[in-house]
Amino acid sequence: MAIDKATVLRIAKLARIEVADEATDGLADELNAIMAWVEQLSEVDTEGVEPMTSVVDITPPLRSDTVEAVAPRDDILANAPNAEDGFFVVPKVVE
Repeated sequence: MAIDKATVLRIAKLARIEVADEATDGLADELNAIMAWVEQLSEVDTEGVEPMTSVVDITPPLRSDTVEAVAPRDDILANAPNAEDGFFVVPKVVE
C-alpha cells in the first residue's frame, strides 16, 4: 500500500494536525517506510507462540473472594451532600 500526498493530507485532516504542503512528501516517505516495516512483521513465523499480555511472565496476586460486612445504606448516604430514595443525587454532567 503506497501512501501518497493526498493520503497524508487526509490522515492529517482526520487527526486534526496541520501539515505544511512542503512537508507532505517527506511524511509520505516516512509513512511508506513504516508500512514496509509493518509488512515485514507478517513474515515472522508465530506458529505455536502463545499470545501474551506482558513481556514479564508473572501472575498478579488475587484477593480472596469473601463476603464482608458493609456499612448500612443509611449511614453511607448520611455522608452524601444530596440523596433521594436511597441513592446519591449528582448534578447532570452531559448536556
